[in-house]
Amino acid sequence: MTTNIGSLETFKAPCNDVACLPNGTVSTVKGSSPSLLNTPDATLGRHLARRLVQVGVTDVFSVPGDFNLTLLDHLIAEPELNVVGCCNELNAGYAADGYARCRGVGACVVTFTVGGLSVLNAIAGAYSENLPLICIVGGPNTNDYGTNRILHHTIGLPDFSQELRCFQTVTCYQAVVNNLEDAHEMIDGAISTALKESKPVYISISCNLPSIPHPTFVRDPVPFSLSPRMSNSIGLEAAVEAAADFLNKAVKPVLVGGPKLRVAKASDAFVELADASGYAYSVMPSAKGLIPEDHPHFIGTFWGAVSTAFCAEIVESADAYLFAGPIFNDYSSVGYSLLLKKEKAIIVQPDRVVIGNGPAFGCVLMKDFLKALGKRLKHNETSYENYRRIFVPDGRPVKSEPREALRVNVLFQHIQNMLSGDTAVIAETGDSWFNCQKLKLPKGCGYEFQMQYGSIGWSVGATLGYAQAVPEKRVIACIGDGSFQVTVQDVSTMLRCGQKTILFLINNGGYTIEVEIHDGPYNVIKNWNYTALVDAIHNGDGKCWTTKVTCEEELIEAIGTATGEKKDCFCFIEVIAHKDDTSKELLEWGSRVCSANSRPPNPQ
Repeated sequence: MTTNIGSLETFKAPCNDVACLPNGTVSTVKGSSPSLLNTPDATLGRHLARRLVQVGVTDVFSVPGDFNLTLLDHLIAEPELNVVGCCNELNAGYAADGYARCRGVGACVVTFTVGGLSVLNAIAGAYSENLPLICIVGGPNTNDYGTNRILHHTIGLPDFSQELRCFQTVTCYQAVVNNLEDAHEMIDGAISTALKESKPVYISISCNLPSIPHPTFVRDPVPFSLSPRMSNSIGLEAAVEAAADFLNKAVKPVLVGGPKLRVAKASDAFVELADASGYAYSVMPSAKGLIPEDHPHFIGTFWGAVSTAFCAEIVESADAYLFAGPIFNDYSSVGYSLLLKKEKAIIVQPDRVVIGNGPAFGCVLMKDFLKALGKRLKHNETSYENYRRIFVPDGRPVKSEPREALRVNVLFQHIQNMLSGDTAVIAETGDSWFNCQKLKLPKGCGYEFQMQYGSIGWSVGATLGYAQAVPEKRVIACIGDGSFQVTVQDVSTMLRCGQKTILFLINNGGYTIEVEIHDGPYNVIKNWNYTALVDAIHNGDGKCWTTKVTCEEELIEAIGTATGEKKDCFCFIEVIAHKDDTSKELLEWGSRVCSANSRPPNPQ
């Protein structure tokens, strides 16, 4: 049995018939155009372009190099595909990452080795976040393979496999296309594997192949279809029965959503379970934005000692908790300090369920399990009633004195007021993790950050890609000065693309998150005139507005301008903050992560 990709949780968006779903579902597949492919000049380059469009990619992020130029010609020639030139390969990869988070799949095109190894860090991050990303590399001429020749853009050895070997560790499929006979099969295999596994793939295409007609590309290619993954019905029933028995015996059970809800495409099923059960539910920090926060039983972010107020107390005191798609690492566990007990937990992974210390059930898909479980649970609102009993409304920042130096908590109070269903938040690695985590997302408001990989500078490229994927939303990016210095160049690309992002640059003089883990002189960076830098990048070409704020009065005026007369511009607001002005959560989290990092070796 096969199912067209388009039938898998599709949603017809107003732009380009492509889904723009925050939970990463695969977008609608379009049929191939016979007028484009059923011709004598049908080529590999055109086939690849059409395949990308079919799976929902309408923007490809690229950096040109001599090995990929001909391929880029064919991608540009595809009328439904937009090639976005980036300033460097790392940002092109980050942009494809941000794009994939919204569209369900992203793509980047770079050149051999110098481009491939440069984009590698971004591909590794996408792998850690379970994002289907198609990394296309223009490779050596087919005549150079096996000739013992030394090529430019390599490390000076006649072995061309160095790049491939690097990508083998951070992609789930690798295709080196250096002949036309099996190119069709290899390209299709790579793209379908990316979608099935929700991981990046690597496709290398020899530079002399994209323009050559070949019989395998003459006929109209069969539209993409994937064999759907299905639960083992007996295992599913056994898992649901065991889980229902486990939870129905509990007095105050809770639900916690994790980041793998995205790859399991189970966000809606999780909410259905919450509705049916009546349990209080929360999210792990890296799952923020995957499930709605306007649900009446949502109690916040569960992040151990730095959780939303009153959330950890409810989760850790529960006598049973179901975690859907969790990732427990040293960051999400706050230095391994969560007060959880395995015997109280049901851990639901995308295709596996473990109840307490056992039993475990394989070949059970998360979406199927959550939907079926909701029908077997007794309605129990005890955990939510306990939460409401102890809940005290959030305090507000102390009112600022006139012209007082701007505090970060005041900044985020005003960012909160900017949010709506027409916005999305991108949070950079650093204190923005903690401050953005406290934002209450209105229905439809997007939210993304990279927690598992935590690569500083990720957000600039990701903001570019995300904003390109959903031009109808206004992206609000919160980025520290240290991270911004790593990847600032592609503000240029945002301007070229006419994006209307509001970028808050929090200038506190260094790597604040590192300071709170372990301080040293290496955490202090050279201060830049960031607004002048962005003005220089703008250079009068495109719509751009910049300002620098030092107090609440200036911030209010800046936000009013950015959301008013400059609402159609890229708006850059540099916020001057004290170097020690951090969230209380970062102070707690940093000390615990420091403690975990500095554990002495166990005695041998």
